[in-house]
Amino acid sequence: MFSAAGASQKPGKNQDMAVGWSPRGSRSSDSKEIHVDEVFKIAVNLSLERFRYSKEKEMEFPPCFSSTERAYLHRLAQSLGYISKSKGKGHSRYLTIRKKGVSGKPQPNISLTISQSSLYFVRSLLQRFPISKKERTDMHPNNKGSMSSAAELGDYLYNIYDRNRASGRLNNGIPMVPKRKGPSELEKFRCSLPVYEHQEEIINLIRENKVVLVVGETGSGKTTQIPQFLLDDSCKNGQPCRIFCTQPRRLAAIAVAERVAAERGECVGQTVGYHIRLESRVSPKTLLTFCTSGVLLRTLMAGDDSLTMVTHVIVDEVHERDGLTDFLLTKMQNVLQKIPTLKLILSSAALDVKLFRQYFGSCPVIHLKGRQFEVKDLFLEDILRLTGFKNRDIWKYKEETQRKEKQQKHLTEWCEAVETGSVGEKETTHVLAPGFLHASSSVDRDDRDLKKMGNKGTEQLEPWLLREMDSCISNIFLYEDEDPFSQLFNLILNENVNVDYMHSETGATALMVSAGRGFLTQMQQLLIMGANINMVASNGWTAFDFAKYFQQTDAMDLLRSSIPLQEVSNLEESALMQCGSSELSAESQELLKVYHHSFDDQFVDLDLIMALLYNICSTTSDGAVLIFLPGYDEIVSLRDRILFDDKRFSTHSESYQVFTLHSDMQTLDQKKAMKTSPPGVRKIILSTNIAETSITINDVVFVIDSGKVKEKSFDPVSHTSTLKTVWVSKASVLQRKGRAGRCRPGICFHLFSRLRFNNMMEFQVPQLLRMPLQELCLQSKLLAPSSCPVAEFLSKAPQPPPAHAIQSAVQMLKTIDALDQFEELTDLGYHLADLPVEPHLGKMVLCAVVLKCLDPILTIACTLSYRDPFILPTESSQKRAALNCRKRFTSNTFSDHMALLRTFQGWQKARSDGWERSFCQKNFLSQATLDMILGMRTQLLGQLRAIGFVRARGGSDIRDVNLNSENWAVVKAALVAGMYPNLVHVDNETFGLSSNREKKVHFHPTSILSQLQEFKENSQSSSAQAIPTDWLIYDEMSRGHRMASVRCCSLVTPITIAIFGGSAKLPCSVLQEAAAQRTNESPPDDTSDSDSEDLAELRIDEWLVFQLEREGAVLVSELRQKWLNLFIKRIRCPSKPWSQRDDAIIQTLVSVLGAEEQEAGLQQPTGIGQRPKPMSSEEGPRTSVRNYRSSPQLPINTSNDKSCEMPAFDLLKIDPHSRDETSLLMNQLCDEPHSSCSSSCSVHVDSPPDSLCPTSSGKQVLKPVSLQPAPTSVRYFVMKSSNIRNLEISQQKGIWSTTPINESKLTKAFLENSLVILIFSVQGSGHFQGYAHMKSVISQDTCPDWGFMGLGGVFSVEWIHKEDLSFQSTQHILNPWNDNKRVQISRDGQELEPLVGSQLLSLWERTSGSQ
Repeated sequence: MFSAAGASQKPGKNQDMAVGWSPRGSRSSDSKEIHVDEVFKIAVNLSLERFRYSKEKEMEFPPCFSSTERAYLHRLAQSLGYISKSKGKGHSRYLTIRKKGVSGKPQPNISLTISQSSLYFVRSLLQRFPISKKERTDMHPNNKGSMSSAAELGDYLYNIYDRNRASGRLNNGIPMVPKRKGPSELEKFRCSLPVYEHQEEIINLIRENKVVLVVGETGSGKTTQIPQFLLDDSCKNGQPCRIFCTQPRRLAAIAVAERVAAERGECVGQTVGYHIRLESRVSPKTLLTFCTSGVLLRTLMAGDDSLTMVTHVIVDEVHERDGLTDFLLTKMQNVLQKIPTLKLILSSAALDVKLFRQYFGSCPVIHLKGRQFEVKDLFLEDILRLTGFKNRDIWKYKEETQRKEKQQKHLTEWCEAVETGSVGEKETTHVLAPGFLHASSSVDRDDRDLKKMGNKGTEQLEPWLLREMDSCISNIFLYEDEDPFSQLFNLILNENVNVDYMHSETGATALMVSAGRGFLTQMQQLLIMGANINMVASNGWTAFDFAKYFQQTDAMDLLRSSIPLQEVSNLEESALMQCGSSELSAESQELLKVYHHSFDDQFVDLDLIMALLYNICSTTSDGAVLIFLPGYDEIVSLRDRILFDDKRFSTHSESYQVFTLHSDMQTLDQKKAMKTSPPGVRKIILSTNIAETSITINDVVFVIDSGKVKEKSFDPVSHTSTLKTVWVSKASVLQRKGRAGRCRPGICFHLFSRLRFNNMMEFQVPQLLRMPLQELCLQSKLLAPSSCPVAEFLSKAPQPPPAHAIQSAVQMLKTIDALDQFEELTDLGYHLADLPVEPHLGKMVLCAVVLKCLDPILTIACTLSYRDPFILPTESSQKRAALNCRKRFTSNTFSDHMALLRTFQGWQKARSDGWERSFCQKNFLSQATLDMILGMRTQLLGQLRAIGFVRARGGSDIRDVNLNSENWAVVKAALVAGMYPNLVHVDNETFGLSSNREKKVHFHPTSILSQLQEFKENSQSSSAQAIPTDWLIYDEMSRGHRMASVRCCSLVTPITIAIFGGSAKLPCSVLQEAAAQRTNESPPDDTSDSDSEDLAELRIDEWLVFQLEREGAVLVSELRQKWLNLFIKRIRCPSKPWSQRDDAIIQTLVSVLGAEEQEAGLQQPTGIGQRPKPMSSEEGPRTSVRNYRSSPQLPINTSNDKSCEMPAFDLLKIDPHSRDETSLLMNQLCDEPHSSCSSSCSVHVDSPPDSLCPTSSGKQVLKPVSLQPAPTSVRYFVMKSSNIRNLEISQQKGIWSTTPINESKLTKAFLENSLVILIFSVQGSGHFQGYAHMKSVISQDTCPDWGFMGLGGVFSVEWIHKEDLSFQSTQHILNPWNDNKRVQISRDGQELEPLVGSQLLSLWERTSGSQ
């Protein structure tokens, strides 16, 4: 059906919460439902799946698709990160899909300006410690920079891999003879398991073979019993044993260990234990350890000898094919050859036997049957019939079907009339019933025609055009009349009517009736105009069918010659896709057709699940129900429907227990779900695929399988990740089915058709083929033989990843200096391989150690390594509140990383105060996630201690490595060092984002910067606020339906990127003259020679080149070399004492980074390095604004203008020409954190002359001066007016009146010697009309001119700005004193928080400045 062309071509954080909601099912708010036939969906999905893992770069689809089908294909392709485009005309219109490639175009040279103070700091450093010859040599790209001697390397590796202190690895132990198992009440249950009969067979196979495959159906008991068979056999024969058994998930390892221990009559931690990350229950007596694949891999990184004391390794649930399991099997294949006594057992319910037998050399296989209870399968067509499920969309589709049947009837009457010659009188005008429009015209019309003709759809045509077109088509067909063609062509060409217009009552087009009547000349004209040969009338006929039926052979030949050859194979593949549907009854096929045209099955139909659940509960008396859902959002939505929204359940809540199973849940919640419910209470479990394997809930009788799973994939070319809901494999379907019928016969309801099931993949795509490979490539250098390249080692995997994915990962490791150009581990690479976080996060942590800002980076790195602690609410009404919670934690720093840090600090404070639960609920946080992050911090810090970077006392102790933790600029430098090359450049004029991988990028909706982007894009005002710098870093780029988006971003200064970005081994051409720029300079009249000749380029990498003054370029380049030399030195010898030179370098970096942050106007928050002294959620943004004692940014007027000496109260009583400068000064003063409702600051500029210093831009600013509190403060109130006339009177007479309730507030504020600002808005106008300040107390007099009774006395006001300010430009301003509502949603007399009021007034200043 489809042709392919072309020749070549992290398992991230499980953030599966949806951004938007729909009442029907779980879907994103920006996703539009597209209804097409299921056969088409399956065919397209299979073709794209093959294309995805092939080497082809381009794929072409035939032109026979409708516009709806093309829309579906466009959406699907874009969601996978492909470029899709339609091209051609009419019947030759093809849709092409192309894989993206990296453009390779360098970023245009970016101007870099450095402040004079920064240059002074660097000069001072280089005068004291100039760049030495050795430092230059170490930075040369050809220098491997390895250890000085083999002995040193040996000592170094020994120190790193000292097994006694290795973190996250299985404990050393020796095999022992197990003790005889104790009595257990579960013994009878063990004997009833199907696997028990095969005990001897299994033991003999394992004894005689190195590798054994066990394929056991769900419920056979393979997971819990095979390890016990080995223990019992060793006990019986007096042979020592030591067994490791891996599970794909932490929770599964715990649950299975506890079950096995219970069956042996003992507690966990004795003979049976578990070891997962950050948690273990083992002892020296433990002989059977359940662990995750990652823990066993980390053990193997200490060397193959780590398994010499292990007798058996069992890898369970192999069918899941997660990346670590495949990687582990690759290593185990090598280890088995080195340790002859080691046995490997692979176990799964749905193992790909052929693949693994081939991989492990024809090893034996044993098949085990499951429990004896039968599980009945019911598919979607059965469920629709069983429940009689109907919804609004189904009724709509039925109405459409009836309308089409009516059209078909009319067309049949036409054809019969033409055949029999019983045509009535010729009509001149065909009158339609009002509103009777052809329903499918917008669906079946070619999108190219709509674009080409201008082209109004049928719904847009005026009634007379409809009548005329219908009349022309009917007269041509019924009366074989050629005359209407002239009118028809005139309407198409001059009235923008679509050439494929379909007759309102029959659905016939002009081409169809022309073909039926054999008008060849007119057919040719219609085809030239772009008529679509593939259009279908209401009876299913095309133009060719009309010609064939009426035996118009010439017309058939003309149409046949126009049909493209590529369509020949179309029907054949469609027939193949229908395999299995022929078994369905006509009723079932109709049910499925109606359903798929009313619901887009890329979502989960929660309405259908609720109908099915009610049917189960109303027709059966007991039996637990297990519902498989793809993610957290569907789970929460369905839980809320059961407990609160659906009265069929919520009114009988005592009859139901609802549990949720998700990887974010704590172990205690998992245990509750496994307990049997009380009599008369039905248990309903909502679960992700975590309940698909290992975790068994014995009383489940009914399974509802949505057939969906969240799957994350990574594109190594564009470096973007995609988290999509996809169909599961057949193996997973069988696993889910096996969860039912544990205690009695059960039923599995599949929410997909038999046709869909027949076309599912046999097994899920291995994660190794769709994950970022940096971490595995790094670990490969330790696991593989020293002479084995990374690509060669990974090529030995059961299904190896593509070569270009490995190459991309290796290149990334070279970029972060983990590998050198010879693909050997660097000094840094050895450390990164040993840290339990991704390589780039490990580099970030080590940079933080050297920069002495470890504590904040520990928190941020562990959060990024695990997952975002914020939970997105399911109710749309709470989404804004949740984002505001996140924003409150950012401290006005334009940084999502700050939000993560403040969140963790706030949670720790709440935890110590005993209110962590309410803190998490209030701020939409996951307590389980924060607990995990805390444990990861502890583990990571312990690892840093173990490898010598953090010492117990003296230099490099915990205080020393946190000396700069309070400095946010330094913390961001460590972030840049780790995140590079994850950079985005911001165009401040358009607020467009671009990277070296994507031309156009958006902020992820969870980023606090997304609000700024949304505001900038929607704002038509020139006052839209620009962000302080042009650069930001991000953690992950992901792709939604169309646009690539970046999540977890922070604004950074260009100097930070210039120093900390890029590889340590820069090319020799890092510093060049800006020759290309000089050739393109303006004429000498505009630019002096010295200016153009004094430019240089600083090349960070192939994509990023900074252009700056030559002296600045040299200084920045040498400071960068100083930093890189220091970093490499500390990495090589972390315990070596710090020298005076080292301290001077760090101090210079701190000074330069701080100076550039101040120059950019970025704020320096406080308390980020102090723990646990966080910002509480109630403090809001006021706790974290810039301290002007260290931030001299106040512009002043250097002339003799006396207004500079005015107190704050008089600042507004000034000459209009000087208002801009003084208003700006007032606004900046009001941004001071202490200028709240109680006090403000005024500046006295009679400071010493040396307090003035020039900036790099030539302006003068104040040096740090002491800010004295003034006796006045500024308070802001919103005044609402019922009509514009009152404001006109106020502006003319300088007076105002308000209600008695507001009078008391204004009077109190005025008498407190406050500057009272009144901001006016006419109700319903959509604008603020300006602002004034209050000049007098409120008198007893009233004004008769007011258009509203009930106002109080008159008082004087002085208007400052009378220009309108649109509410659209103020949407980003929220008032904490009004429940964080937007300022425009203020009631009359509402007071604004001072920072908010100042921010609002500044918008008028910008508007007047631009004018």
